[in-house]
Amino acid sequence: MGIGLATCRLLATHGAKLVLAARSVDLLKKLESELPDAFAVPTDMRKPADIKNMIDAAIGKFGRIDILINNAGQAMYGPAEFTDLNGLQSIMELNVYGPLRAMLAVIPIMRKQGGGMIVNVSSMVSKNTIPNLGAYASTKYALNAIMLTARKELEKDNIIVSVMHPKMTATGFGQHAIGARPNFVSQPRAVPLQIDTPEQVAEKIAELIISEEAEAMM
Repeated sequence: MGIGLATCRLLATHGAKLVLAARSVDLLKKLESELPDAFAVPTDMRKPADIKNMIDAAIGKFGRIDILINNAGQAMYGPAEFTDLNGLQSIMELNVYGPLRAMLAVIPIMRKQGGGMIVNVSSMVSKNTIPNLGAYASTKYALNAIMLTARKELEKDNIIVSVMHPKMTATGFGQHAIGARPNFVSQPRAVPLQIDTPEQVAEKIAELIISEEAEAMM
């Protein structure tokens, strides 16, 4: 509803044919009606069957998949010593296993069609050590590791794998987090905190698609 929504709208202006995948059926249908060549597929990225259906629907509609953007994710807050292991398992399922399952599903398709691109939305928390974000950051560290390794392995097949690292972005992301969100904004710092808009992140994702670099940061 933040970065994903802004990215869809931006890519539509570049003429992309879009498969919109999220759990929010009403929002998907509304967006489908607003964007040209958009096709909504309600999808829970924690469910393997939903991911398979999303990929099958994309092929059925457009006949190929040129770019997969893995953006779905959930945050988790709290000190490392009090990590809710059930909660961590839940966000691992969404933040790591979901993108991995989607990647595994599209690799054979992209290889057969002669190439493609997989963009994974990670986070700048995977480049820092920030109190109360250790568990969430661990999912992004894991995502980075497997996707950047896949990048090297899939180069020979003309499949580009890239990772985008947004920093704090003005979305409702924290409202759906596990655990109480710390007040990062009020914490003392030498440099004022800059919060990006979803549209700024979407622009950076579009630049990453064009450049095909391994990683991009805000």
